Amino acid sequence: MTRSPSGLRPGRRTALGALLSATARALPRAPLAAGAALGLLAAALPRLLSGGPADPWTTLLCLRVAAVFGALGLAFLLDDPARRTTETVPTGRAMRACLRLALIAPPTALWWAAALLLTPADARPPLAEVTLEAFALGATALALASLAVRRGTEPEPGRAAAIGVLSLTVLAALLPERWGLFLPQDSRYWAAAHGRWALLLTLAVTAWALSIPEPLRRRTLRLRAGRA
Repeated sequence: MTRSPSGLRPGRRTALGALLSATARALPRAPLAAGAALGLLAAALPRLLSGGPADPWTTLLCLRVAAVFGALGLAFLLDDPARRTTETVPTGRAMRACLRLALIAPPTALWWAAALLLTPADARPPLAEVTLEAFALGATALALASLAVRRGTEPEPGRAAAIGVLSLTVLAALLPERWGLFLPQDSRYWAAAHGRWALLLTLAVTAWALSIPEPLRRRTLRLRAGRA
């Protein structure tokens, strides 16, 4: 059996290409595009509205709003109106979810880079810290969506995940400065806050990894259906 230069057999390469194509067509483009567009608009506001030097706090606030919009779009990534009909297909739910994430990750990274470039350079916050915040918010949205799929049969968990992201954002904004997340750059708790952001990112990634596999009973049904 001949192999392609990539090391995959032609049949497997064709199957993978078909799977990627089908996954790309199933992506919820409208909420993803809306979140991205609103996020870029929020990031550009300091540049659009400033008649002089931009205010660093306003720039940081607008970037955080952009990150929230991006997370709200990602909350809909696992929406699949046909989920009930694909529970017994040979390709597992974890594979389908990871393929969606793999397809959306590069454009999401480019989108965040564009959002950073839209902010005024003289008022731009520390890139590493604000990027950590954005990644943590996006990972939290994905984790909430995967948990909703894991715990129920809702084919479109995006709305519930988006509400969860908004609720957590409001709660985080109300925390006292010593324990807060959305702190000004000159706060003495800035470094401690980003330690908490890193912890949130770790917890969200762990929740995603643990919740995307199908429960054992559903996996057994899928395997039986595949053998039939």
